[in-house]
Amino acid sequence: MGEKEKKMKKKSQKKNENQNQNQTKPISDLEVFKQSSDVKGIRFGGQFIVKSFTVRRATSPELLHLLSHSPSEINDDTKSLPFPSTTAFLPTNFTILAHHAWHTLTLGLGTKKSKVVLFVFESENMKSEIDRIWPPVIPLGEVNRKLIRGLSKCEMARFKFRKGCITFYVYAVRTVGRSGKFSCASDLRTILQSVVELKDFIDHTAMLAMPSQRCISSTASAPPPATTKAS
Repeated sequence: MGEKEKKMKKKSQKKNENQNQNQTKPISDLEVFKQSSDVKGIRFGGQFIVKSFTVRRATSPELLHLLSHSPSEINDDTKSLPFPSTTAFLPTNFTILAHHAWHTLTLGLGTKKSKVVLFVFESENMKSEIDRIWPPVIPLGEVNRKLIRGLSKCEMARFKFRKGCITFYVYAVRTVGRSGKFSCASDLRTILQSVVELKDFIDHTAMLAMPSQRCISSTASAPPPATTKAS
């Protein structure tokens, strides 16, 4: 019995050591990069109608708002925004309204969850070249085929986060066969951390209803309590 306990303890210690080593390894060393044909795409479950809903390419300021970053983070020397090698696709206004209508028509059975897709490329040049090929607006059902599988000479690492009514898909993209540390690992790490720290989205239709809501992760401020004058 004592021999068995020693083996179990040794196995447990080795497992913990491996986990600690994995946490300190660069992203590329964790073997999370796969061929674009093998990496998992976005998922729809049984809600097939969602495939017809569209997403659009976000502007750089919109990406900052999405991640709850301040515009003050603009580099004063180069006048450039953070994450220059990142392309994001956000739900269009049609998609936001369609989700709400579908949920109402199905008496609450239809999903209100939408999707946000971010691609962190290994360089700004790679992003520019691919942005010229990709359409500015695309149905969610074609994202896997045209955007992900379409990059046949690339490999990707996929990260998925559920944040209330929005599911985030983050893809790190690099050329096939590229070894070593992912060249934009710092941006990727910052984006992943920012998504993790976001609060759950309760109802993204509020983005259309409240002009004062500048960041989609913010909530409308409560009105000030009423005050009564002393008589």
